[in-house]
Amino acid sequence: MRMGEGVEWGLHCCVTLAWLGDDEPVPTARLAAWFDLPPAYLTKRLQALVKAGVLSSTPGARGGFRLGRPPERITLMDVVAAIEGPDEMFRCTEIRRRPERSGAPARQFPQPCGVAAAVRKAEMAWRRELAGQTVADLLAAAPAGAADHTRRHFPRVTG
Repeated sequence: MRMGEGVEWGLHCCVTLAWLGDDEPVPTARLAAWFDLPPAYLTKRLQALVKAGVLSSTPGARGGFRLGRPPERITLMDVVAAIEGPDEMFRCTEIRRRPERSGAPARQFPQPCGVAAAVRKAEMAWRRELAGQTVADLLAAAPAGAADHTRRHFPRVTG
């Protein structure tokens, strides 16, 4: 199973926004500069997080993004589902039921495929683990001084 890098950037943005607080929205351009990303790329991921309620956005010249709820109420699974979509990672197509493959009629396979059952079990464990961890957990596990470093060096609005 492979997640796109958008999940990583989404989680880093959530951590950064948590450290910066919610006094004012943070523009995409500032976040993109901080992470050395193209703003259009990051905007697409941040908009997906807004749609999922992970972030909130404020339009306009002084607009930008904030956390949509407290860090302890944003799970890693919330971010993964927002960026990657909520669909299951594995879709069993029941190839064993295709008569041209097995020579047996589909009625001989009344139970779900063992491959599908095993993969779903593993995926559910993965999802539970991500749902059991929050952005607050990431903040707590960050290296000492990371929050202060971010606050001191984050690109400032000029003009």
